[in-house]
Amino acid sequence: MGKRILAQRRGRGSPTFICPSWKREGPVKYLPIDEIQKTSVIKGIVKELMHVPGLSAPVAKIILEDGRSMLMYAVEGMYVGQIIEIGSQAKISPGNILPLEKIPEGTMVCNVEKRPGDGGKFARAGGTYAVVLAHKLGEGKTILQLPSGKTIEVDSKARATIGIIAGGGRVEKPFVKAGKKYHLSKSKAWKYPTVRGKAMGAYAHPHGGGHHPTGSTPVPRTAPPGQKVGFIAARCTGRKCPQIIPREQRIGVSGIPKKKKK
Repeated sequence: MGKRILAQRRGRGSPTFICPSWKREGPVKYLPIDEIQKTSVIKGIVKELMHVPGLSAPVAKIILEDGRSMLMYAVEGMYVGQIIEIGSQAKISPGNILPLEKIPEGTMVCNVEKRPGDGGKFARAGGTYAVVLAHKLGEGKTILQLPSGKTIEVDSKARATIGIIAGGGRVEKPFVKAGKKYHLSKSKAWKYPTVRGKAMGAYAHPHGGGHHPTGSTPVPRTAPPGQKVGFIAARCTGRKCPQIIPREQRIGVSGIPKKKKK
């Protein structure tokens, strides 16, 4: 009799896979948009720079002049006691939060909102930033280049932080010991260590056992959990795949190149 494989156990809410979000200080996002931010500026002070388990960058605790507080990702050069400005009239300075329409082209920004008021969605990992490429004044859109290099259009009313997220180079340092990766997996709810399906027994995984040493054939997208492993809805695999070798470059059994299909 078989058992539930790892792909089935993920997402069921068990203690093994649940994210330990109770260890975090709170949601890292902007405060809701109000009239003060739309017309002028509100100031705050950086009270603390803290480490939050499971996040790739340090977090700054900001206390605003009206008594409210929020958590935001710290940018390079931020320090305790720094004055942060939030609003459409804020200065173009690292750490300040402005709408994209007020940020000059070519500026590096981070924690960019996808929609105005959502708190920030893009460029939130340590050492990452987005670049403001252009403003479409008539359409109210701003073109951004994301850390991946992809360009997207975002509402010009969406907010962003000036600067680069702190914590860059974190992934360059090797783990060295398995224990360090174990503690990282605990803070991020990863399943560690990860075992290959081929290394398991036939009762534990479809790729287990010794009868099919290279895995299994592609499975449909509608396959049930427990069967949906390996190549999922793959259109083709292997060296004969036209995505790898075009048909006109393939050599047939007779040694004659195959013709391209009409």
